[in-house]
Amino acid sequence: MTDLLTGNDRYLGFSLGEEEYGIPLLKVREVIGMPEITPVPQSPKHFIGIMNLRGQVISIIDLRTKLAIPPKKGGETAVVICDIGGSYLGIVVDSVNQVYSPKSEEIADRPEIQNSKANQFITGVYRHNKSLVLLLDIARTLDMEDHAAMARGTPPLAKAA
Repeated sequence: MTDLLTGNDRYLGFSLGEEEYGIPLLKVREVIGMPEITPVPQSPKHFIGIMNLRGQVISIIDLRTKLAIPPKKGGETAVVICDIGGSYLGIVVDSVNQVYSPKSEEIADRPEIQNSKANQFITGVYRHNKSLVLLLDIARTLDMEDHAAMARGTPPLAKAA
């Protein structure tokens, strides 16, 4: 029997550092090259600034910094524009690789990592060929301040030390 796939069953695969990640394709509006980004003073490290996308101001985050992944030296980067609850957010990734259409038996439950924030935003692990793709709930990678900033179209101010 062939599985009928919906947008919920398909994931945009991208790399951050040496690892492969996937987010639901229904959350992806578009993928663009690295745009001109306007920095915003006193923003958290993971907010690299804002951009103008056809007249709309969009916050841009570096997902590597947000997830504490070491930066990659050189190479191409892309921005994935995501729709999160009606607000748009750009996430910088090292590369966009492919669209995955996994069958349910190819997705394992997320690993339970004791005392880890990763438990909040990893929804599962896709076994693709001989590699593993971490499936993310992109909205859960953001905290409440991040969500409020997206609604305003500007990044939150960094907390005073």
